[in-house]
Amino acid sequence: MNKHFEDAWYYLRRAGTHLTAGVREELAPAERRARRWVGRETEPGRGEKVRRNVRDGRKKARERAKHAVRDVQERLETTSR
Repeated sequence: MNKHFEDAWYYLRRAGTHLTAGVREELAPAERRARRWVGRETEPGRGEKVRRNVRDGRKKARERAKHAVRDVQERLETTSR
């Protein structure tokens, strides 16, 4: 097969993949509403659970850092007096 045709098929498959992902992403809110309305809500997938855990971890790390900074600032204030 000609190199140009191989390239064309590659980009055509890639465009199809991106199109599918885009349509799913755009229709996700409508799908969730329909599933909720029908009563067939789905459990969060593995990826969503991982994203949630990462978000929670980041939030906890931020809070710990804030508390650590406050503690250090308080200690510096008490020692400088």
